[in-house]
Amino acid sequence: MYNEKIMDHFMHPRNVGEIEDADGVGEVGNPQCGDIMKIYLTIEDDVIVDVKFKTFGCAAAIATSSMATELVKGKTIDEALKITNKAVAEALDGLPPIKMHCSVLAEQAIKAAIEDYRDKRDNKR
Repeated sequence: MYNEKIMDHFMHPRNVGEIEDADGVGEVGNPQCGDIMKIYLTIEDDVIVDVKFKTFGCAAAIATSSMATELVKGKTIDEALKITNKAVAEALDGLPPIKMHCSVLAEQAIKAAIEDYRDKRDNKR
């Protein structure tokens, strides 16, 4: 069901953990399947310099979280906002159709973390 790249990101996920005092935190979930993703960002000069995730879910949920963190690290906020669920799935060499919702959660978690960062930044002004 899962290809080699998905299994690699599931068995050896990148960027797992939390960032204390993260600049932005995004948490999303899918009540139908029970997957919950939380992404933490550290941002300096509009560039994502560190990213971590904690995900409760299936192999595809963990793999898409791991890949999404790899895709946004080092990117500007604007570049990170352009990363789509399709890009996450393609970076994993495809997902089974029944698991595409996991890539949607990864995209939504990134966007939620960036929105949280912007809200915090705007409230400091």
